[in-house]
Amino acid sequence: MRVGILDVGSNTARLLVVEVDGGRLEPVATEREYLGLGAEIAETGSLRPETIARTAAVCAWFADEARELDADRTKVIVTAPGRQDRAAGTLVAALRESTRLRVRVLEPEEEARLAFDGALALLDGPAPPRVAVVDVGGGSTELAVGCPLAGVDWVSSANLGSLRLTRLALPGDPPSKREVADARAAAADAFRDLRPPKPDVALATGGSARAVARLVGRIFDADAAEAAVGILSSRRSAKVARGAGIDLDRAPTVLAGALLLAESSRTLRRPLRLARGGLREGAALALARESQALAA
Repeated sequence: MRVGILDVGSNTARLLVVEVDGGRLEPVATEREYLGLGAEIAETGSLRPETIARTAAVCAWFADEARELDADRTKVIVTAPGRQDRAAGTLVAALRESTRLRVRVLEPEEEARLAFDGALALLDGPAPPRVAVVDVGGGSTELAVGCPLAGVDWVSSANLGSLRLTRLALPGDPPSKREVADARAAAADAFRDLRPPKPDVALATGGSARAVARLVGRIFDADAAEAAVGILSSRRSAKVARGAGIDLDRAPTVLAGALLLAESSRTLRRPLRLARGGLREGAALALARESQALAA
């Protein structure tokens, strides 16, 4: 079965079209467009009408592409912008009208579970008995711990993502030592009450994890993530991004993402391994299973 997922997040809107065969995923096409919704919500509390219109137009284009690629079913998912925007209902209505698709705002727990499923679906080699998945988004950070066969049995969310932390504590580019210290303290505070069970392996998914991996390698613990913080805080973000091959749109928030990943590693008491799959892959699996259940 071929399915499409349109993912509207704090930084970008993305399209993933995949062939799903049981638990196997074969990518067909991916697209992305930087929108910066989270930055606007952080500044004003809501999205401007013209921003909603642009987001709807981008997603209409993605929906048309999914149809041209013969996706059997396509769905729109909205993460933090649908939870943190005062006018989230207006955004959802605009997306529904422009795409002519079902639109779902994901709660943090659902987002974490889908990221867990997507990360495990593309895991290289045999899965360990107990796995954690960390998804640092622009608006929030989700953690899930569980077993590959039984699924997630512990899940939580920190209401702080890379974009929100950047807006809260990292105005400088590069930031001052005091700004970095304040951001580190804010990240620690966001994770303070989280008590996850210790996994055998911890996976990190999302754009922040991919960016940090470009700086320090695909497996990194809290100390390595802090080494990335040192690199990122010493020069302007665009200069670091160009040298490391990091997307320039994401560059201003990677430092905050590194701080949140360091805190995630400390909280899980494990180094983090970059995952190949994540939220969109998990959503694609869920949509394919839902379709098969309806057809049965």
